[in-house]
Amino acid sequence: MNTAHRLDDQLLLAVNGFARDTPRLHGVLLDYGKYGLVVFAALLLAALVAARGRTSTALAATGWAAVATLLALAVNQPLGHLVAEARPYVTHPAILRLADRTTDFSFPSDHAVMAGAVAAGLTIAHRRLGAIAWVAALLMAFTRVYIGAHYPWDVAAGLVLGSLVALVGWVVLRRPLVWLTARLREQPGVRGLFGAPHAESSAPAGPLSGSVAARS
Repeated sequence: MNTAHRLDDQLLLAVNGFARDTPRLHGVLLDYGKYGLVVFAALLLAALVAARGRTSTALAATGWAAVATLLALAVNQPLGHLVAEARPYVTHPAILRLADRTTDFSFPSDHAVMAGAVAAGLTIAHRRLGAIAWVAALLMAFTRVYIGAHYPWDVAAGLVLGSLVALVGWVVLRRPLVWLTARLREQPGVRGLFGAPHAESSAPAGPLSGSVAARS
């Protein structure tokens, strides 16, 4: 076992020890670890509502946050099978396990990948919702270790993978996504739903520019 694996095990056991000492948190953290996906869906929906009437760049960034999440999860599936890491409760049968047993592999964590993609995507589209999403993402990552479903490395890698898919994808696809969004919102039904767009900024916006993320 190398140094990285030893550190990962030590962190796992430290969090698991904390879980043993905090039984009052078991119910709420188990529920969040299992059903917290609803929080991220709500944040995406809130961002979409906030993007109504804003520029096509802002609306495209909001839509990309959702698409990037699905893409990141799709990328994660073959990666998980390639690494084929056993769940921590298999390798360490004595740990406290709150999570249900599953046949899925442990690395990277699907929940963390999803959380990282939503948080990074919303950081581009809507700064305040992005900040909230990052808090929710870090809590999700911690919770998945707390309930014994993942190693710390699994959730850290998941956050990084999800974030990279969202950020790199926006850098590469920003122009066609903005063009497609502008064309779609010219359609009568879509225009009625999202309202007339604000004028695009005259200054060129970078892929992660503050002109995309809402300051309000």
